[in-house]
Amino acid sequence: MNYYFAPMEGLTGYIYRNAHKAFFNNIDKYFSPFIVANQSESFKTKELNDVLPENNKGIVLIPQILTNNAKDFIHTSKKLKQLGYNEINLNLGCPSGTVVSKNRGSGFLEKIDELDMFLDKIFSESITKISVKTRIGKDRCEEFYDLIEIFNKYPIEELIIHPKIQKDFYKNKPNMKIFKEAMVLSKNPVCYNGDIFTLKDYRKIIDYFPDIGSLMLGRGLAANPGMVSLITKDIKLKKDILKEFHGKIYEDYKRILFGDRNVLCKMKGIWCYMITMFTDNAKYAKKIKKQINCQIMRKLFQAYSENRIF
Repeated sequence: MNYYFAPMEGLTGYIYRNAHKAFFNNIDKYFSPFIVANQSESFKTKELNDVLPENNKGIVLIPQILTNNAKDFIHTSKKLKQLGYNEINLNLGCPSGTVVSKNRGSGFLEKIDELDMFLDKIFSESITKISVKTRIGKDRCEEFYDLIEIFNKYPIEELIIHPKIQKDFYKNKPNMKIFKEAMVLSKNPVCYNGDIFTLKDYRKIIDYFPDIGSLMLGRGLAANPGMVSLITKDIKLKKDILKEFHGKIYEDYKRILFGDRNVLCKMKGIWCYMITMFTDNAKYAKKIKKQINCQIMRKLFQAYSENRIF
């Protein structure tokens, strides 16, 4: 089984990835938060830092591109190729309203003809392997049957399917029926993504799809960064490891960011995921979300984690 870490905007950048690699070292591929493709000759500083090879040593990183413009995709893929990347991921899954309103991410899925022409162009001029992360439709699950016919026209490195529609956002249950049919219908390798938060969830997926070869984890792995160790080796995450992992991220952000407020913004997202690992977390999670002082925030999280159990 291959295990992938899903791209999560504002969370799984290179600081987080390096810490996760150092403490757990069990992810086959990390996917970068999306880069919005354009015709610029250079990346924005933030985007460049995130994909620089020297910031991702020992990590298999797949840069992800968000766009509905073939020329922009091709231009951006050339810049990534120059950095040494041989696989690029196309984002057809983001359900954000601001993304969808521009017919990007999962908003692109309802533009069947435009999507087909887009894929034809990027694959005809591809200079790297291209994988696709997708939902099963925008408004209706049945849209997937038209989408899979389009996907099957192209040599997609891997089709990573989150079996929900755009309107589900991150609510509702994954459509297991559609995903099972996708495994049969797809001419390209398929990876499952979505709602794996516990060992029970993982076992349920394996029971449904015993032939699946790749899993992508996102929110569940952000909450429990040791999830893959639990799945593969039955090793439960220990508090001291979680604290050391958390401490490395915190110190590394302090090194590159100016001011506590900027560090706080980065850490809040991480804390709000990880605190769900602990019992009786609602009251403390509320305090952490409201806190504006980074030092107090860190003490709150540490005190809470020391006095609660997983």
